[in-house]
Amino acid sequence: MKKILILGAGKIGRIAAVMLKESGDYAVTLADASGDMLEICAKDDAATLIKVDVTDEAALKDVAKGHDAILSTCPFFLNVAIARVARAVGASYFDVTEDVETTRAIREISKGADSAFVPQCGLAPGFISIAAHDLFKRFDHVNKLRLRVGALPQNPTNRLKYNLTWSTDGLINEYLNPCEAILNGKRVEVLPLEGYERFTIDGTEYEAFNTSGGVGALCDMLDGKVDNLDYKTVRYPGHQEILKILIEDLRLGERPDMMKEIFENALPITKQDVIVIFADAIGTRRGELCEESFIRKVHGTRVGGIDWSAIQITTSAGLCAVMDMVLTGKLPSQGYVRQEEVRLEDFLQNRFGRYFGKPA
Repeated sequence: MKKILILGAGKIGRIAAVMLKESGDYAVTLADASGDMLEICAKDDAATLIKVDVTDEAALKDVAKGHDAILSTCPFFLNVAIARVARAVGASYFDVTEDVETTRAIREISKGADSAFVPQCGLAPGFISIAAHDLFKRFDHVNKLRLRVGALPQNPTNRLKYNLTWSTDGLINEYLNPCEAILNGKRVEVLPLEGYERFTIDGTEYEAFNTSGGVGALCDMLDGKVDNLDYKTVRYPGHQEILKILIEDLRLGERPDMMKEIFENALPITKQDVIVIFADAIGTRRGELCEESFIRKVHGTRVGGIDWSAIQITTSAGLCAVMDMVLTGKLPSQGYVRQEEVRLEDFLQNRFGRYFGKPA
């Protein structure tokens, strides 16, 4: 039985422990600096619980020894140190970070490693890159590759039409940082909150705009192979305009800590959410101009007798599925592994990947 260490007992770490326990093939240790968070997880009876400060690399190394894999569900700014510990103890490393610089640092740590290093294993980046790369492979040449993902409340009641569903730090990070894209065959950085558009799926209208991190490493892999590639976050119409007032006009973009405090005090958390996934490719195949799309809507469900939100389900399923594929030999077991190396068919057939369900 493989031994797994999950760092972070919050929204994603807790469900990941339950998912892995249900498989019957993994012995899980769940570690966090917060005794209160661990106490909440204790009733799940899914893991051995350990209190540890992940910023203390020496203490974390002692906890990590003997584990086959380390799964970080911690904030992105902690992951470089965690990756160093994984390298030191010979464990494979996985995370759900959206931060570009963190991912680049982890790629450097992975060079020459005997274990696998797989950052960005969640939803976006993560699964959306797997789906988009599958579309890319169906064409002789791709003119346009679009990635769109949103974690939305099913029943929005405020003017932002939004509820908190995941990490507030990660949310603000993607609203503020430059965004990678390919435009007319050239790698570019575009501004967050720009590139506004609207589209409709199943009669529901959405808006989308640039945010950072969601494209993952696709720009690296597809540079010179596609004419245009971009990633945008999906929201209900009206969200972007209010964000621009907060971030630009009121200058909260210069005070992310205050922005976090406002969001966490004003926007309630909901488990009644829906994940909207839309990837679209336009290109030529045997001389004909064609278009293909990949669409999913994912809702929350029960795992281990507990109700989980859609963002918890999809993020944890992405993390656990890729880890499972590495440890069972379906993905490389050494060095840096990109999400684009995962075959979409293999992912959706995986016991964890199946949570992404059938087409919308």
